[in-house]
Amino acid sequence: MEILELDAADRDHTVDLWSEAGLTRPWNDPVADFDRAHAGDTSTLLGAREGPDLVATVMVGHDGHRGWVYYLAVRSDRRRQGLGRRMMEAAEDWLRREGVPKLNLMVRHTNADALSFYDRLGYDDAAVTVLARWLTS
Repeated sequence: MEILELDAADRDHTVDLWSEAGLTRPWNDPVADFDRAHAGDTSTLLGAREGPDLVATVMVGHDGHRGWVYYLAVRSDRRRQGLGRRMMEAAEDWLRREGVPKLNLMVRHTNADALSFYDRLGYDDAAVTVLARWLTS
């Protein structure tokens, strides 16, 4: 298996994996998210392939100080085999190469499996509140 940066030709397979993993939401357009990350100078999409099959992804980017991770997805038949950990390691390595000192991520309070996963990787609750405002009408 290899982990590499995805390109525009991977968009449909990536969005399908995000959907299968339950990561898409009606209020977020995953195609637009893919396109923005792919076009950005401070972001990328990493994917794990086994032969031609895309089995895991992670979106990673930064603002120069804080890195952010989104869309960590592992195909359902490949979960609990260390792929999520490997994808997070790849995201962390990418951020280190970019000179970014800190990684943040957001997890819904109701997602106990994800909270447990990140706890096992050594991530801590940062004791902050994330505020949001939609900029679309």
